[in-house]
Order: sequence, then C-alpha cells, then structure tokens
Amino acid sequence: IMGGPMAGHLLADGWRLHVFNRSRGKAEALIAKGATWCNSAAEVARSSDVIVTIIGYPKDVEATYLGPDGLIAQAKPGTIFVDMTTSTPELAERVAKAAAAKGMAALDAPVSGGEMGAKNAKLTIMVGGAAQAFETVRPLLAKMGSNVILQGGPGAGQHTKVVNQIV
Repeated sequence: IMGGPMAGHLLADGWRLHVFNRSRGKAEALIAKGATWCNSAAEVARSSDVIVTIIGYPKDVEATYLGPDGLIAQAKPGTIFVDMTTSTPELAERVAKAAAAKGMAALDAPVSGGEMGAKNAKLTIMVGGAAQAFETVRPLLAKMGSNVILQGGPGAGQHTKVVNQIV
C-alpha cells in the first residue's frame, strides 16, 4: 500500500532500485518500470548502499534487520539503512547500535500521511539517527515526502510518531 508508490517516486526520479517483497507480485509494477528483483532481503543488502524498508510489524523489522541472514549481517560497511516502518523507539535504537557496530548507519523514519500521502509524495517523514546519515539520504526522502525532519538521535523518529498518533 505504501512501499510501492514510495519506491515508484524514486524510480521516476532516476534512482536505481533493487527490490524484494515476500510476495513478488506486489513488486511487479516496479520491476516493469526498471527495478531489479532480488530473491531475498540479503540479496538487496549485498547490492545496495542505501536500503529503505517499510515492513508490517516490529517483529518483522527485528527479523529483517537483526536476524542471522538479516540486512545488517549481509550489508557492507558504509551502508545506510532507513526503516520507515512504524515500530518502537527501543527497536530503532537496537538496530542503530547493531549497524554502527559494523560501520553502518541506521535511521528510523516512520511516516504519516497514509496511502494518499505515499501516492502523492506528500508524506511527513519523522527521522531519528545520525545527522550525517540523514543529510546523505535527505534527497531520497524528499522524493517521497514533503515534510522531512530530523527529530534527533536513534529512536527519535519513532518517539515523534507516537506523539503524532496520540494527537
């Protein structure tokens, strides 16, 4: 619902994408527009310098990032991860710490704006993590959202999203 349109904006802007989804059919439209299909998240990790995810639930984020065949275990030093899933601040902090230990950076960047915001590239993106990594990926995030703000260190994006949900 969200990831397809978000990735589509990146493709339309000329970004090279390597994509994976548990259901390949959900990625077919992106593949038809030029994205490269990967058979696993690990394959994406080995092929990418920046990895953007938007996954169902925190348990899925944990397995995708921290599992033995997860993104952090498979990616190369210098990789920047951007997890746009609404998750928990504690998990975002764990992912950032695990990434940093391997010479990588992880940003938590949950979104607000729903399906229409994703389709129209009008999402609000609340980012937590290192400022240098944020500045590196800011042009990419700006293609998906109209309001992209670094909220603070790891977990700050998730904290802001919680406040956004309550208000």
